[in-house]
Amino acid sequence: MSRLYVIALLLLVSSYFPAQQISVATWNVQHLGNSKNQETINAIADIIKSFDVVAVQEVVGKTGSAAVERVLNRLNAGDSAKRWKASVSDITTGSPSESDRYAFFYNSHRVLLVSKPNLYTKYSKQIVREPYLATFSVSGLRFTLVNFHAVPKSRQPEQEIKYLKFFPAELPDQRIIFLGDFNVPQSNNVFNPLKKMGYAPAVVNQKTSLKMKCVGAECLASEYDNIFYNTANISIIASGIIPFYRNYPDMVAARKVSDHVPVYMVFTLR
Repeated sequence: MSRLYVIALLLLVSSYFPAQQISVATWNVQHLGNSKNQETINAIADIIKSFDVVAVQEVVGKTGSAAVERVLNRLNAGDSAKRWKASVSDITTGSPSESDRYAFFYNSHRVLLVSKPNLYTKYSKQIVREPYLATFSVSGLRFTLVNFHAVPKSRQPEQEIKYLKFFPAELPDQRIIFLGDFNVPQSNNVFNPLKKMGYAPAVVNQKTSLKMKCVGAECLASEYDNIFYNTANISIIASGIIPFYRNYPDMVAARKVSDHVPVYMVFTLR
């Protein structure tokens, strides 16, 4: 997969979908803070710009919010309308070593933010980084994004993910989309309750975290990131990953951007 392929893929997912078609992505940007230089910020923004809404995980430290602002400035560079907006969560309630912030970037000319996003604190004693929720509207139809970053695999993320099954009942009559870094594959049994409710993963058998070094043509390590949507009220059109690492000479350079690839989904509401 060449650099030209990656550029073509970005152009495809951003190629002026009709108003009723929506593109969302989830991306663990790995320590989004002052560790990102301007070149890296530009690379992050240029990928985000391909979508209508992007849910970001790992906005970290005292400089995390400032880094989000830097990305936003890049997104709106040369745009007098300043169509790109961002929302950053409060710090999650976990231990200092595990807590961080979430963010949403969204194109306000494509989607309408219905209300101020908020951390869902009901399970803050059970979930280290409680999810960050935002509701958007397109052509009068609403959908709610549940931005989630589970604890690492060594900490049994299943013990957090299992609480997501309660969200549909607690947020009735909403088109809920769960997206983020789950630190387990979609085939894990912990997702079975959601699947029985009609939820499906946007990508299957798709690794999303970067290896330290490519082994032959294999540069991805684990199936951690995904998007789960309800097939009863959302129709998927396309989905996949953005293999941005192909734009770099090696994984050391690529991992300065992130150690995860974005996962995206294009869909319509019904």
